[in-house]
Formats: sequence, C-alpha cells, structure tokens
Amino acid sequence: MHRRPAISSTLLSGLLLVLLPVWGCVPDRPDRLDFVEDPATTTEVTGAAERAAAGGSDEGPQREEDHLHEHDPGPEALGEVGRVEFPVSCGPEATAYFESGVAMFHSFWFPQADSAFQAALELDPECAMAEWGRAMAQMGNPYAGAIPEDRRSVAMAALDRARSLDPPTERERGFVEAARQLFGEGGDTDGDRRRSWERALEELHQTHPDDPEITIFLGLALLANAPPDDTTFVRQLRAADLLEPLFEQRPDHPGLAHYIIHAYDAPTLADRGLEAALSYAEIAPAAPHALHMPSHIFTRLGMWDRSIEANLASARASGNDWARVHPWDYLVYAYLQQGRDAEAARIVEAAEAAVSQAPSPEAAAGAYNWQAMPARLALEREDWAGAATLEIRGERAHQSVAIRHFARGVGMARTGDVQGARAERDRLAEIESALDDAGESYWARVVEAQGLAVEGWTLATEGRFDQALERMSAAAELEERVEKHPVTPGPLLPAREMHGEILLQAGRHGEALEAFQRVLEREPNRGRATYYAGRAAQALGDEVEAERYLRAYRELTARGDGTRGWTASNPR
Repeated sequence: MHRRPAISSTLLSGLLLVLLPVWGCVPDRPDRLDFVEDPATTTEVTGAAERAAAGGSDEGPQREEDHLHEHDPGPEALGEVGRVEFPVSCGPEATAYFESGVAMFHSFWFPQADSAFQAALELDPECAMAEWGRAMAQMGNPYAGAIPEDRRSVAMAALDRARSLDPPTERERGFVEAARQLFGEGGDTDGDRRRSWERALEELHQTHPDDPEITIFLGLALLANAPPDDTTFVRQLRAADLLEPLFEQRPDHPGLAHYIIHAYDAPTLADRGLEAALSYAEIAPAAPHALHMPSHIFTRLGMWDRSIEANLASARASGNDWARVHPWDYLVYAYLQQGRDAEAARIVEAAEAAVSQAPSPEAAAGAYNWQAMPARLALEREDWAGAATLEIRGERAHQSVAIRHFARGVGMARTGDVQGARAERDRLAEIESALDDAGESYWARVVEAQGLAVEGWTLATEGRFDQALERMSAAAELEERVEKHPVTPGPLLPAREMHGEILLQAGRHGEALEAFQRVLEREPNRGRATYYAGRAAQALGDEVEAERYLRAYRELTARGDGTRGWTASNPR
C-alpha cells in the first residue's frame, strides 16, 4: 500500500501555527469585540474554524501535538477553503497541497497559501508549479497598491527556481513566464507589470481556452487592471463573462465567487453579484477574506444585517486586531446606517487600541480603514465638534491621511470655525497635488472632491449659498465619476448628500429631495439620505412622501440607540 511521504515536523509546525488563528485560538478575554455578536443579525458560520473553536474537530477535542505526528495529515487539515482542480506535473500528494494553496490564494490568504506551497515542495522538490505558487503568494491584495520591491525580489527568486526545474508542459511554463511579467520583467512601473501579466495570460488563454485556472487568473488580472474612473466597466464585465459560466460548473471554487463579487462591486451592477456573495462564505469558511468579501455586495445593496453578519464572522476568523481593521470599517459603516452608534463606537475604540499591532506608525497612518473609522463615527452622528477635533495621524501626502483633514474641515465649517476649515482645505489641496505628482490620479480626484466639499460647507456657513452649491455640486459630480475603491465601504459622507443638505438650508426643497433620491439610487438604505429625503418632502408639504421616507428611516434604525437628536421621531 502506497504511503503518503511525511512532511517534516518543522514545516508542518509552521504551517499549523500560521493557521491556528483560524482553528480557534479563542482569546481568554470574554469581552473581545470580535466575539460579541447580535443574535438578531449573526448566523452560524460552519467549518473548521468553528469546530476548532468548540474544542477541535467533529471527533472531539484535539491538542496541537496530536497534529504534529510524523506523517502528513493531508491538506484537508488546512480547513475548508473551497475546491480547486489544477492539474500539475507533480506527485499526487504534492498536487493536493498545491491545489489547497491555490484555493487559499484565491481568497487572498497569502501566508497560508505560501505554507501550503512549501508543503508541496517538501513532498515533491521537483514540483516547479509549487515554486510558481510561492511567487504568486507574494502578490498580495491587488487592490492594495503596488507590490513592494522586497516581495517582488522574493517572487522572482522563486520563479527562477521554477524555471530551473524546467516545467514539463507548455501550459506550466506559460504560468511561470506570465508571473515573471508581473514581478519583474513586464516594465518599470507596477502598472506596466500588471498589464504585461494580463497580456501574457490573455495569450495563454487563447492557446488554452478551456483551461479553467488560466481563465480564472485572466479574470483576476482584468479586475486588477480595471481603471476606477471607467464607469462603463469594460474590464469588469469581460471578467464576469469569463467567470460566470465556470461558476455554474464549479460552484465550490473560491476564486470564481470572489472575483465575480469584485466584478460587480459597483452601484449599477451589484445585484448581479448577489448569488456569488451569498455563496462565498459557505465555499471557504476558513478564510477570513471569504467571510468578509460578500459584504461588498451587501453594502452596495443596503443589506446591513447581512453585512454585519459577514464582517463579524471575518473579524472573528482574523489573526489579530490589526488584521480586523478592514472588516471592522465595513462593520462600523453598517452599524451607523442602523443608528447603532454605541456598537460602532466600541469598534472604533478597539481599532485605536489595535494600532500597537501595526507594522509601524507609518503603516498605521497609511491604513485607510483605521483612519476612516473615527471620522465616520463623528460625521454620521453629526458630531461636528468631535469631527473638528479629530487627531491628525500622519503627515504624509496620502489619501488615508486626507480622511481626517476632510472630517476636521467639515466639522470646523459646521461649527462656525471658518478659518480652521480653510486651513484644512489648504492641506487637502497640498495632498491632492502630491498625489497627482505621484501618478495617483484616482486618489487625487477623491481628495479633490473632499476639498471642494469642505469649501462648500465653509461658504454655506458664511451664507454664500450660490457659491456653496456650486462647489458642492462640483464635488458630487467628481465623486460620481470615479468608482468607490474596494478598500472602503463608502464615502465618509457622500458629496451628493451634503449637496442636498445645503439645498435644504437654502430653502430649495424640491432640488434637495432630488439630491437625496440620487444618493439612495447609488446607496440604497443609506440612513442619513433616507432621513433627509423625508425632511425635504416634509418641507415641500408632501406628507405622503415624507412619511414613506421617515417610516423607512424608523425601520432602518429600529435597533438603534435612539440617541441622535435629529432622528425621525424627533426631527429638528
């Protein structure tokens, strides 16, 4: 009887340690935020993580040393990460680990994927595609910016080893050579290299049109290269056309569900991604990103209970509090739409404490979600004084640092500190210019819209409504010309919503109602827009329409704290 070759105890121990956060190392602090769940909104997430949290596997409690025996327990021990079929010229046991690594990669679970590829190499040192996998694990989230030079160097070293192993098939050589475009040979800039990677995969796809993994990686490349200011979504729709037929054939493939969600992460497309969003967490319940990612669609559709459920599960599965910052921002956003301000505030407090786990103060300052959460909390609750006094964290000319300058500018303008607001506007203009100089045109436009909004509120405070509306209208048009980046659940305050508020102040109630309705078309069930649509209808004397919106707001905030002084039951 053939016996599976043993993986060394050192490598297996490392593989297990990197997965232990998902296997349920439950903290001994009973008040840990990520384990606080609302039974009305949180459903059980089945899989390896929850079984382990309960004490091990379905067969009873296990100790870590039970896993570290001399024989390889198989990739099934890595948790439920979906099913990938990726034939390669490696031994059967190594191929099993390789396929698990690819499944983890498709859920952006990169360190764990790398460990699985290492396990494949221990089982079959001639497995060239495992070296390719180790290289691809250095890619990181393609939506998080350029691949750092140190990771590119690690990747190219792995690809050199893969090439030296002389992959025996043209298909495998094609994967290796395409990856070399991504990490080094495709051009001088990250954008050049990504586009070269896409072109190489396109050529490979033309040669192997029926190969699922080539098609899936091409879909990922198309999405990674989609320009955020293309509201025709050419690349996203091409990716969806490639991926959706495969998803029908392979409903348990993690990459297909994941990338279809990304393809449809836009207001006009989001409903098409709902099936994938409802499936993804069940496909790969051990992967934190798979638990979070459905909330991109749920947020677009205003499905706040679903978003809360998804991000609680993702935070619970993440390794430490700093790793939870991204799902926490989505969670804060959803709680605030429901008026659950105390729950949002607890997360903001925990995120502030988590900064000690950040790689460096500079990394923390550049973390969009960490910078955004306290700003969201103040602005959504209309705590203008709190917004005006937010602490600036970081001095870089960076889009994440701009967040708090924007919040402070709005807060200052709305509390009458016109001079302070203008200073924040000037700082936003400096950041915008630096981003343009750095080639970051997308983020430069986002910051430009923020600056225009601060200027609009400053002019409104001075009673110069015509000029204020001109600036805020320009901010809204600019904001709506570029798509929301996946890093954020939404703008801190939509410029179109602020435009409607100034229209209300100027007594232009019909135009205000239209502005709030436009917000709700893009962002269904958004709390403030729903409430102010009711107020605008009220001011117009349309009691039927006013009651429709205000009733919707009451339903949205039925489990809210009731502490906002401007709620529907107590309109100011």
